[in-house]
Amino acid sequence: MKFVNAAVVGAGLVGSGWAIVFARAGLSVKLFDASGDIRAGALAGIRRSLADMADHGLVEDVEAIAGRIEVVDSLVEAVRDADYVQESVFERVDVKQAISLEIGAAIRDDAVVGSSSSGIPSSAFTEKAPRRSRFLVVHPVNPPHLVPLVELVPSAWTDPAILPWLREAMEGLGQVPIVVNREIEGFILNRLQGALLNEAWALFEAGLASAADIDRTVAHGLGLRWSFMGPFETIDLNAPGGVDDYARRLGPLYHSIAQDRHNPKPWSEDLIARVAGERRAALPASELPARSEWRNRRLMALVSHRRGQPEK
Repeated sequence: MKFVNAAVVGAGLVGSGWAIVFARAGLSVKLFDASGDIRAGALAGIRRSLADMADHGLVEDVEAIAGRIEVVDSLVEAVRDADYVQESVFERVDVKQAISLEIGAAIRDDAVVGSSSSGIPSSAFTEKAPRRSRFLVVHPVNPPHLVPLVELVPSAWTDPAILPWLREAMEGLGQVPIVVNREIEGFILNRLQGALLNEAWALFEAGLASAADIDRTVAHGLGLRWSFMGPFETIDLNAPGGVDDYARRLGPLYHSIAQDRHNPKPWSEDLIARVAGERRAALPASELPARSEWRNRRLMALVSHRRGQPEK
């Protein structure tokens, strides 16, 4: 089965990003959201994103891409003829259970449904869905049209034939899929991100550095390397004898650090308020949307740069 027609259910930031991913690859896309207000503004927002991408040389014909996206007024109309459905509704088990029941009842027998769940495994919300063997988690990084990683996470009842097909299809769309071999809370990306976040909160709570300086450590240190290589390749290149040499040299240090965090604390309300106070002093809440657009433009510039560089 070729990946030709796509449907996106949920037209927020993530769903709209997925619509761009599919449409720029030449697919016909039907986009649905339960909110009439969101439906009404979806294409205008998509065109703004595409215009920014065009300014960075990431797409060419904005109107041709936008023209492949049709906003429709019902879920059934969106999914009934789709080869592939990307569900991107609110991340709550009951919401995803309800939408999975609707989607499962409306799709073709051979369609595939991916959920943009960022941490909830699909077994938590697809058990009772019609055609449940056609469902799995397909978790993007926000925004998916700029950050290409996609986590493919099957449930115990997902048809195993879907994974190789979908991995190849996602690569054909310009995404970078990985397969998570079995369900685990948070999958791969958010477990890695969570380890860094938990340490960042703990360092701030201990008064060891400001939130701004912790951010600088990542943005101007770790993040520069991590923007084009992962943790294992990073340490493989950071010792003369490679990864095993690095592990022997610094493994005891990292084990000692891990032992220091053997009883992690939840992020307390007081701690959250202190970090939020520092962040709002640096960036008022009213400026969050504009800063998000700035982030996206920086991502566009980085993606444009990387396209001109050799991968190896």
